[in-house]
Amino acid sequence: MEREEALNILHAKLKKGNLIKHSLACEAGMRSIATHLGEDPDIWGLAGLLHDIDYEEIDNVEEHGKKGAAFLKGKVDERIVSAVERHTGYIEPKTTMDIALYALDPLTGLIIAAMLMHPSKTLTGIDTKFVIKKFKQKGFARGANREQILACGRIGIPLNDFVDIVLKAMQDISGELTG
Repeated sequence: MEREEALNILHAKLKKGNLIKHSLACEAGMRSIATHLGEDPDIWGLAGLLHDIDYEEIDNVEEHGKKGAAFLKGKVDERIVSAVERHTGYIEPKTTMDIALYALDPLTGLIIAAMLMHPSKTLTGIDTKFVIKKFKQKGFARGANREQILACGRIGIPLNDFVDIVLKAMQDISGELTG
């Protein structure tokens, strides 16, 4: 599946603008993580873009990812299907791509929350140090599971580096995420 087709499916399945922006942030982050690890950024990017494709169709949070994976099966690379199915952690993430998406998903939300708390209220106005400071504040953005984000260590990327890579990727497309 090419990116344009994936975007069309994404827009057909997701109506909430914030979910689309989140998907774009995850795509950008996954592309950058893939490049950092020497993996295929196109395949990894599609995993990030499509990971929440079932979000508006599910009633039970434990089913999230499974329905999307079933929809994508046969349409995309099996590695994408696995990452989509496992990104919530209800099914153990196993591959490097699975773990990267699992860790990155809540990080994008933490980064957006940090941006909103910064005086500039812009992605380009924050840096890795600011995001890490917010990460360490237990009461900040409680929905961003810190243990899940720390799974980046399982793929050999220290937290500071992981935040830096994802933040820069999001900053590169900040117009699409905050407009």
